[in-house]
Amino acid sequence: MKWNVDKYKHNADYVPILGQDLLNLLSPKPKEKILDIGCGNGELTKKISQFNCSVYAIDNSPQMVKAAKNNGINAQVLDAQKMNFNNKFNAVFSNAALHWMKNPNAVISNVYQALKTNGRFCAEFGAKNNIKTIVDAIYAQLQNLNLNGDNYNPWYFPDETEYRLKLEKNGFKVVEISVFERPTTLPTNLVGWLDTFATPFMQDIPTEKKSSFMQAIENTLASKLRNKNNNWVADYVRCRFLAKKV
Repeated sequence: MKWNVDKYKHNADYVPILGQDLLNLLSPKPKEKILDIGCGNGELTKKISQFNCSVYAIDNSPQMVKAAKNNGINAQVLDAQKMNFNNKFNAVFSNAALHWMKNPNAVISNVYQALKTNGRFCAEFGAKNNIKTIVDAIYAQLQNLNLNGDNYNPWYFPDETEYRLKLEKNGFKVVEISVFERPTTLPTNLVGWLDTFATPFMQDIPTEKKSSFMQAIENTLASKLRNKNNNWVADYVRCRFLAKKV
């Protein structure tokens, strides 16, 4: 997926803001070496570095890595499913990124290898039923075009038990893990959200028809996701965990 940095900042500025609780769980310590997976534009990564840590960041998007570097972050274009660090970091952190990686076992195994003994893996990402209302509406509009949503879905949303087992099978001790609903008010509207996050579903839709495709989804969901103050609220469900390499 090709990310548009400006659209992301305009339509999804809540992502780094809502990552503060996850930073508290990570509890960075001075002089630790910390890896941020899926750093995006580096806004949250920058907060980690303020704890006097040595922070290194990766993201699969060249556009986002460029933005992170402009934010003063030491960042590299790299897919966590293919990274190959060895016993290098005290902690690995990830916010709102793991659900974009559809080979979770590769990610978890690579994180385990990247960590020093007793190192921490701390992350939050989309869980089962995350944005289900939106996904169902996308699938329905694709069906109207004789397209199957499963062929375009870029996300992996596991339940708590499934992800805990994957962590444990890859050698981690799970310190804590939880799945919780987090209805999230969008800064713009649903079309803005779709245009930022859901473009993989539109790869076979002609450019001139994408706008009407997104508008049809927004019209369908207005009664479900727009509140009395006329704000759009996405039905986010998150998985948050802390695990330790033993």
